[in-house]
Amino acid sequence: MAIGIGRREFVVALGSAATWPLAARAQQSAKLPLIGFLNAQSPEAFAPYAEAFRAGLEEVGFVDGQNVTIEYRWARGHYDLLPSLTAELTALNPVIITATGGDQAISAAKAITQSIPLVFLVGGDPVQLGLVASFNHPGGTITGITMLTNVLDAKRLGILRQTLPQSKTIAFLQNPNFPEAQNKQQRTKEAAEALGVELVVLSASSETEINEVMLNFDRQRLNGLLVVGDPFFNSHRDQIVALVTRIEVPAMYEWREYATAGGLMSYGTNLPAAYRTVGAYAGRIIKGEKAADLPVLQPTKFEFVINLKTAKALGLIIPPTLLATADEVIE
Repeated sequence: MAIGIGRREFVVALGSAATWPLAARAQQSAKLPLIGFLNAQSPEAFAPYAEAFRAGLEEVGFVDGQNVTIEYRWARGHYDLLPSLTAELTALNPVIITATGGDQAISAAKAITQSIPLVFLVGGDPVQLGLVASFNHPGGTITGITMLTNVLDAKRLGILRQTLPQSKTIAFLQNPNFPEAQNKQQRTKEAAEALGVELVVLSASSETEINEVMLNFDRQRLNGLLVVGDPFFNSHRDQIVALVTRIEVPAMYEWREYATAGGLMSYGTNLPAAYRTVGAYAGRIIKGEKAADLPVLQPTKFEFVINLKTAKALGLIIPPTLLATADEVIE
C-alpha cells in the first residue's frame, strides 16, 4: 500500500488546544482517550503539519477536545530531551503515541513505549532502522509512514545540474547531527561524480551555524546549493531561504514549503499529506485495528515545484523540459 500524495496545503495555525494550561489538559485527558504527539522540532514551524495530523484524525471520526485529547511535546531541536518528553507522555497513559519531526523522535519513542501503539513518520527505511520487521507486516506495536527523504538528494542534485548545466561545483548543506547525514552525503557524492560535479559539503546544526555558513558562502567557487532534506532545516526554512536570497545563489530544496517561501525549486514528498495519513492511522488503531496489521506506507508521488519569480530574480532561464515536468510553477 502507499499514500497518495496530493497537493492540499494546510496553513492553519496550531490551534488553541495545544496551548491549554497543563492542568486543564490533564483534566481533559482523564475523560477522553489521550493521544501523545511527540515531535523533535518546534510547534511554530510545524503548525501546518499538526493541523494536517488533526485533519487525518477527523477523517476517521476523532476530534480533539470532543472524543479524544491530544497532548503535544516538542523538543525544539534539543534531541537529548526526547527520552524525557516521551516519558512524560507515557506517564499520561495514552492510547497511542505518534513520533514525528526526525528519526531521533522515533528512536526515543520506540525505546520507551514498547507496550503502547506507536505511529511514526520517518525519513529513511524503517526496516533498516530496526523499527519494523517488514513493510507489509510491521509486527509488534509499531507502524507508520516513510517519506524516503534519505534517497532523494541525488535526484535533486540532478535537477539542479539540469538548471545549471555549466556548473562544476555545487555546495551540499547538511546537518551533521542528523542520523543519516553520512549516508546521505555518500550517496550524493556518488551521484555528483557521475554528473562530473564536485560536491562541497557545508555543515550547520544551529541557527548561528546556518548564518555563518550562508554569509561566508563562496559564490565565485560554488555554482549552486543543495539543501539536504532534514527536519531541522525544515524548521528553519524561512531563515535559510532568506539567507540564500541574500547571497543570490540558485538552490534546490526538498519540500514545497521552501519554494512557496521564495526558494528556487523543491522536489520531494508532500508533508501535510503524510501527517494527515499519520493522523488517520492513529485513529484506525484507536478504533481497534492493530499496528502489526497496518503496513508501512510509502509515497507514490513526488512534487516538483519551481518558483519562476525567484528564477527571474537570479537571472536564470529554466529549461523548458524542466518546466514541462513541474507539478507547480510559482509566478
